[in-house]
Amino acid sequence: MKLKEIAERLGCSLEGDADVDILGVAGIERAQPGQITFVSNPRYRHAIRSTRASAALLTKNFAVERDPALPSLAVLRSADPQLDFARAIELFHQPPPYPPGIHPTAVIASTARIGAGAHIGPYCFVDENVEIGRNAVLHSFVTLYRDAKIGDDFFAHAHVVVREACRIGHRVLLQNGVVIGADGFGFAKLPDGGWRKTLQAGIVVLNDDVEVQANSCVDRATIGETRVERGVKIDDLVLVGHSSTIGENSVLCGQSGLAGTTTIGNRCILAGQVGVAGHLTIGDGATITAQSGVPNDVPAAVLYSGYPAIDNKQWLQNMAALNHLPKLLKTVRRLEEEIAKLGADNAAQSSGR
Repeated sequence: MKLKEIAERLGCSLEGDADVDILGVAGIERAQPGQITFVSNPRYRHAIRSTRASAALLTKNFAVERDPALPSLAVLRSADPQLDFARAIELFHQPPPYPPGIHPTAVIASTARIGAGAHIGPYCFVDENVEIGRNAVLHSFVTLYRDAKIGDDFFAHAHVVVREACRIGHRVLLQNGVVIGADGFGFAKLPDGGWRKTLQAGIVVLNDDVEVQANSCVDRATIGETRVERGVKIDDLVLVGHSSTIGENSVLCGQSGLAGTTTIGNRCILAGQVGVAGHLTIGDGATITAQSGVPNDVPAAVLYSGYPAIDNKQWLQNMAALNHLPKLLKTVRRLEEEIAKLGADNAAQSSGR
């Protein structure tokens, strides 16, 4: 594909050889001639000098400095190089097709209703009264419990489970091993110290355009609903506890966990390994940095870090002060010794009078 065609399809302005052939895409440090790359993270600005790529997606004010020994680099000027690079990938890589049909090893209940164009792969199980919209893909070993209701363009990779009566909207993508609607962690303590299981009688609702990545779990509500609103993206190994709500277009990164009855606002970001205690609210637009612990409500539009999670600037100051603690401790001990010695000297002088 000629670079000028890529520029036109991405809506980017072009600087350099418009007729260079582009055969694929690659990250900036591994790109080779015939490939297009991008830079959006400032940490990779230096790499533009030595990349062997034929073209790069860059912001409009990015100054290109090149090693004179390397060929010139064509540039596509973009308002959002990372987004346009994601679009460029789609020009060269298409997912495999899944033609309509039901594999002979699949088990489909007679009361299930499956929309037109569905692909149901080997060893899938669709239980009683399940409803699936148009153009669904159930890859293999997918299990849909009874009374589940699923919209159009659903894609479930191998070993996905959607439990009884859960509701899933349109264009939802579930990666391998996702479990939607397993029992929440609900137990009441008995007088003898044992535990009585609390029946998890609610459901999970996933709205349109949600993606849940591999081996993550969204637990069903004890009563009512666990809700994941439109456009939410959930990374690998994430737990969404029972009766929680995640607002529109929020992102939960790998190994994050929400205890039960947590409310996450719209457009929030929880970075990797963030833990949130139950019965809390995180306001719209809040960002919680990696490995933070959240024991209290979080206001809207803040950047929080640490445990307990606090304003990021305050946390950075605290961490900077903590780095000086060993030196401060030595200073305190030295001063204590000097004070003790001074006291002893004064006592000796007083006794000799």
